[in-house]
Amino acid sequence: MDSIANKLSRTKYISVWIVLGLLHNLTIHLTYHKRSLSRFLGAYILLYIFKHRRTAIGVTPRKDLKTPGGSLPLVGDIVTMTFQPRTEVSQLNEKIHKEVGKVFAITLPFVGRVVDFTDPAVLEHVLKTNFWAYEKGEFMRRTLFDLLGNGIFGADGHSWNWQRKMASHIFNVNAFREYTSEVFVKESYIVADYLGMIAEEERVVDIHKLFYLYTLDSFGEISFGQSFGCLDSPEEDTVEFAAAFDRLNTIVFNRLFTPGWQLTELLTSRGRQIRKDKQTITSFALKIIRDRRIYGHDKPKKDLLQLFMDMQDADDGRPLSDEMLKDLVLNFIIAGRDTTAQALSWTFYLLFRSQTDPQIVQRLVEEVDEVLKGQAPTYDSCKNMKFAEACVYESLRLYPSVPRNMKVAVQDDIWPDGTKIYKGEFASWNTWTMGRNTAIWGPDAREYKPDRWMTGEKFPAHKFPAFHAGPRTCLGQQFATAEAITILAILLQRFTFELVDPDTEPGYLPGLTLPMANGLPLRVHQRPV
Repeated sequence: MDSIANKLSRTKYISVWIVLGLLHNLTIHLTYHKRSLSRFLGAYILLYIFKHRRTAIGVTPRKDLKTPGGSLPLVGDIVTMTFQPRTEVSQLNEKIHKEVGKVFAITLPFVGRVVDFTDPAVLEHVLKTNFWAYEKGEFMRRTLFDLLGNGIFGADGHSWNWQRKMASHIFNVNAFREYTSEVFVKESYIVADYLGMIAEEERVVDIHKLFYLYTLDSFGEISFGQSFGCLDSPEEDTVEFAAAFDRLNTIVFNRLFTPGWQLTELLTSRGRQIRKDKQTITSFALKIIRDRRIYGHDKPKKDLLQLFMDMQDADDGRPLSDEMLKDLVLNFIIAGRDTTAQALSWTFYLLFRSQTDPQIVQRLVEEVDEVLKGQAPTYDSCKNMKFAEACVYESLRLYPSVPRNMKVAVQDDIWPDGTKIYKGEFASWNTWTMGRNTAIWGPDAREYKPDRWMTGEKFPAHKFPAFHAGPRTCLGQQFATAEAITILAILLQRFTFELVDPDTEPGYLPGLTLPMANGLPLRVHQRPV
């Protein structure tokens, strides 16, 4: 028995040593492989960082595209874009194109690659020739949704198509054209009467703010059949609706340069401000719409809201919902209020700055007097003031109301200049930069010369994209032009103007459009009889 016990004891002892030996070897093996795995992962990470040393994470590097300096591994160009003042975005774009050439690319985390170009032939290809290969896309819709909702400016495909057809029908209605002309004249005379008081009191006025009040009141009348009443008390604080709208405009623009903006807005007071402003503009528009459904439209001429309410949804043949009407109306505010007010402001700056030849203003006044002969403008007489139109369009060339834009490619494409663009990449262009490009406009591109519009040459939209181009060309171009010429003519019939600071170029605020940062103070004088 002892012999058997001893044998079992020895066997157990040997087994323990065998197990311990195996565990020892396994530990050595795992330690070796762990070190190997760590080395492998370290090498892979270094290789990945090296591969993405000039691109954001997740974006495939492209050696065929030039990039501006400042790109960093994994984060691409986000540092440059984050710390670049939003009030100098267009100047930065112009500077990069001068240094790099017609095409350059940047990459941003959670966004991808943005390929920026200045060639008019490429713009024609993107906006017209191969129109269906480019869309606003989900990124832009999500970023701008709090301001634009499902309206036409953020829509694609079927949604955009039926909204476009519906709006194009309305803007071609002759009665609507006459109605808008009457509104522009009425509101312009209110502005003129106010400036008459300013002239008598020899006070300074911010004409930029006044133009915003003019276009907002005009828009209210044309869209809802009622003025906002902004011009009733021009010196009071801004209308709550307009202030909320402007804040949202700036915020959604800044989102384009802020990866992870959803988290930022969730954790800061900005999110609360957005919700408050969105509620303000939504409630305002919906109240007008619901009041119209209850009380109806009792005026002889239909406004924009009534024309939309009389139309039917393309899908089910039913009247448009309140939500859809609200989105349509808010989208047209940008077109009907912001852009025209800004175009007028920059026109006044260019006309009365010290660098501009005084003969331009004199010639403009002579045309107004000759065409109108002291009478009020009409839609048709505005068309006859060609030099006035040239002055406005030349301002839009240098200070476009929509200074930048971009679309996402929904399929691979090759541009006319040979640049390849892949599905999911963004095509971007800066109208500000194109308007100052000597390769497009000649050596005098940076000069304010309305005469370039008086040669009989009609500049194609892809060269002068202030009103966009292709199927998305601005439906309200003629209306905006008539609105600007109407008030310009009425004011020049009665007044002369003098900028408080004629030597300094105004700065602009960040946004989807180009508002002046600090207004445009000027002095007003009655014209000698």
